Amino acid sequence: MDAPVTVTAPAGTFRGLLDRSVLSWRGIRFAVAPTGDRRWRDPLPAPDAEGEVDATSEAVEDEDCLSLNVWAPADASESGRPVMVWLHGGAYTFGSSSQPLYDATSMVSTGGVIVVTVNYRLGALGFLDLSGALPDAGFDGNLALKDVLLALRWVQRNVAAFGGDPDRVTVFGESAGGGLVTTLLATPSARGLFHRAIAQSSPASSVYGTARAEKVARSFLGELGIDPDDAGAPAALQAAPVEAVVAAGKAVYAAVPTTDPGTLAFAPVVDGILLPEAPITALRAGRGIPVPLMIGTNKDEASLFSFMKSPLIPITGDRIDQMFADMAAENTGVELPTREQVLTAYEHVRHRAIGLGVARDIGFRLPTLWLAEGHSTVAPVWLYRFDHASPFLRLIGLGATHATELPYLWGNLVSGPKDLTFRLGGRRVAELISARMQARWTAFARGDAPSAPDAPAWPTFTADGDDARATLVIDRHDVVVSDLDGELRRAWGDNVLSFS
Repeated sequence: MDAPVTVTAPAGTFRGLLDRSVLSWRGIRFAVAPTGDRRWRDPLPAPDAEGEVDATSEAVEDEDCLSLNVWAPADASESGRPVMVWLHGGAYTFGSSSQPLYDATSMVSTGGVIVVTVNYRLGALGFLDLSGALPDAGFDGNLALKDVLLALRWVQRNVAAFGGDPDRVTVFGESAGGGLVTTLLATPSARGLFHRAIAQSSPASSVYGTARAEKVARSFLGELGIDPDDAGAPAALQAAPVEAVVAAGKAVYAAVPTTDPGTLAFAPVVDGILLPEAPITALRAGRGIPVPLMIGTNKDEASLFSFMKSPLIPITGDRIDQMFADMAAENTGVELPTREQVLTAYEHVRHRAIGLGVARDIGFRLPTLWLAEGHSTVAPVWLYRFDHASPFLRLIGLGATHATELPYLWGNLVSGPKDLTFRLGGRRVAELISARMQARWTAFARGDAPSAPDAPAWPTFTADGDDARATLVIDRHDVVVSDLDGELRRAWGDNVLSFS
């Protein structure tokens, strides 16, 4: 039965709940997102609360969405616990920290950690860069990245009151959230705000420059019927209802990948100020913030996008060909692998599945390999691949697709009575995998090697030696494989490509 519990932090006094052995505080405001005629401005730190704040339910969906949730073990005998700050995925356009999947009860109760889940502004509200299309209008950029930085500062200031150690903060995320993690590693002002990082299925190369951002902004303004060259454009934009802004953002989100295969409409922008250079470039060269990193992908990342007929990942032959052409145009002066050389990595793949393989590798696996190579020169790196799929997911052809590791990590294996994941069995195996994943992730957050009971040790990623490029393969039984993707790496070459 839920019981109230109150904690007093520098930011205020918050009343949460005790459910079984876990405390939770939900919907705590950490920043204010300017709205209305102040929209597309930097977030402001939330003022310290006066009186007792009811933090027993998530914040409602709103343009000013900058809230976070905190979970902690009820056992107050230990303080200074490791802290894990979660950044959710959703193509930088969808999702929420309050999705039931991200209920941290299981992870907290088994791992003894503090978990914080964070909201940031999404889509056009969080990632639109208007500095090129409306250069004199005074709009700010990289808003969602700044939202996350403020959340991490809130954690530094307040988490000790919840039993956490501000000197042991791990930032972790999946998909777009993983992309924010790898972006934070290349953001100089993030130094000191976190001490370890976990990037799951990060689209690390899907971060673009200001020219691309201006193109997207002009498309967005066009959806709203606003001429950027009109003197009244800034005022017209500010006067647009939030519903129209969201609708225009969704239209651009759907349109951009159809003309530029393999790219996202909304993502962090390399502005030369907050983000000096592309994260994939910085980290590949060993210029990231030198904190230990756990990073990996799923075996069948692209199958979900194909199943959903999503435009985000190019699957068909003509769109793959266009992507190769776009890469050649973007990477002048770089010795690119030929199409024939690349396809040698897929000789054992069924012809119809080649597009899935190329899309998976260029969107997720290759950037992850390149990033692991570079970052391992400045900090310990652990590389994984999640290969497990329930019998039902294998039957319908999804396999270990994008985001399938999440229920295992969070210990929330079934989303409701209509969830078909274990319709054909496999629940007991899934519970064992979940226990190992939680043990490894929380051990890493404590500052230890990411080990699990009755499972093989996971060596760090190195470019040479007996365990060169060691990869933990997470499946029914974990195994460690050296240079798991060697064939892929050799076919694509070592040059980091731009996909903007």
